[in-house]
Amino acid sequence: MSNAATSRNIIQRGTPAGLRFFSYAVLALAIMWLDQRGGWLDTVRFGLSAAAYPLRIALESPAKAWEWTRDNFAERAALQTENGKLRERIRELELLAMRRADLELENRELRNLQTSAADVAQKWLSARIIATDNSRARQRYTVDRGAVHQVAKGQTVIAGGGLAGQALRVGPWSTEIILLSDPEHAVPVQIARTGQRTLALGTGREGRLALPLLPLQTDIREGDLLVTSGLGGVFPAGYPVATVSQVRRDGASPLAQVEAKMTAALDRDRLVAFIWFDTAHPSAPAEAAQASETPR
Repeated sequence: MSNAATSRNIIQRGTPAGLRFFSYAVLALAIMWLDQRGGWLDTVRFGLSAAAYPLRIALESPAKAWEWTRDNFAERAALQTENGKLRERIRELELLAMRRADLELENRELRNLQTSAADVAQKWLSARIIATDNSRARQRYTVDRGAVHQVAKGQTVIAGGGLAGQALRVGPWSTEIILLSDPEHAVPVQIARTGQRTLALGTGREGRLALPLLPLQTDIREGDLLVTSGLGGVFPAGYPVATVSQVRRDGASPLAQVEAKMTAALDRDRLVAFIWFDTAHPSAPAEAAQASETPR
């Protein structure tokens, strides 16, 4: 069979175009009539919408997920930036608060030093402690003042509360101070209550002194204040040195065993002061003129 005959048979077996158009028109009119009469299409649309909703969600999910992720990361970055700024601000406020407390402490120490240096002192110079050497063999501090600040060897050093020691080695910009508690140091003192004079020796323990030369019958008790006697030509008279912390009397020894705690709060203070004495003051030591001179 030829190709032309086959094509004619296929066309003849197919539905005529006019009949298809008529069928579609009748179907459309019927649907329109049903929708107008009973809202049938609304029901169909509702069902189709319900069926298509999961598909719509699935199609929109990648875009929504990307948008959510992008917004989440942007918000996270903004929060991190804000948190960083807040942490920096908190750090600044903490530093300011600490600095304020530090300044208040420093001002209080300076006021204590000024009070201690009053009257007999012609002038005074505060110094900050930059190094310590506290052992049974050495009780030394290093401070940030030296010869360029007119500090001289042997110069009296005080701290808030009383006498601290004296300059031992003076460098251009720093000075090593030997404390009263150093085992190589001794200071002439007297009991403020009775006027009894004696010698206070360093024990090698921080802030602790010993009075090993008092006879057994000496009138001394716990709580007595020890002040400088002015003897020896080094320290002025009347400066607080220590408070008696322990008195023991052993009948087997002719001497009382007395310990005292320095009044200078060296365990808390970070500042000390070098003082220059008014040589005309009656409490000034005999060698005060040397401490009042400019550095050599």
